[in-house]
Amino acid sequence: MTTPVRVLLADDEHLIRGALAALLRLEDDLVVVAEAATGPEALAMARAHRPDVAVLDLQMPGADGVRVATALRDELPDCRTMIVTGHGRPGHLKRALSAGVRGFVPKTVSAQRLAEIILTVHAGNRYVDPELAADAIAAGDSPLTAREAEVLEFSADGAPVAEIARRASLSPGTVRNYLSSAAAKLGAENRHAAVRLAQAKGWV
Repeated sequence: MTTPVRVLLADDEHLIRGALAALLRLEDDLVVVAEAATGPEALAMARAHRPDVAVLDLQMPGADGVRVATALRDELPDCRTMIVTGHGRPGHLKRALSAGVRGFVPKTVSAQRLAEIILTVHAGNRYVDPELAADAIAAGDSPLTAREAEVLEFSADGAPVAEIARRASLSPGTVRNYLSSAAAKLGAENRHAAVRLAQAKGWV
């Protein structure tokens, strides 16, 4: 008898996570070893339980699924990662693939299909939802540098420049330069419009 694949589920929506965990526990070849509601909690649970596959929500408090996946790639290279999202914008997929994510699926997927994809990912293969893949190809590459995207992301909640500087560990002047550069590249009249445009493409 083969050993069940050990799964970590991370999603900040308790009802969705609980329902998904209950359904996956019905699968003989899977075992849910831990659940998490935030990015930092997902990392802590992964370190404690060493899952074979981490199924991560894209948008979680503390750190999004891509950042968690990046950390797990470095700390627990044997743990495969997947992103499940209700916001499958093209840029998100590209960021995820760059972080070593092996699966990228919408939350509309059935629990049975998700279980199949988890096994596919665990076997060392990759699965990307075909519609999300097509959208990513059509959207093209982001014109933003990694730092510009990061600073824009930190400004998404309308934080003042001083707060963005603190979050990004940069000087206020450097933050202004990055915001100005990002807005110019996106053809936006200000940083708020730049954030909206970048989010629409999934570049932040």
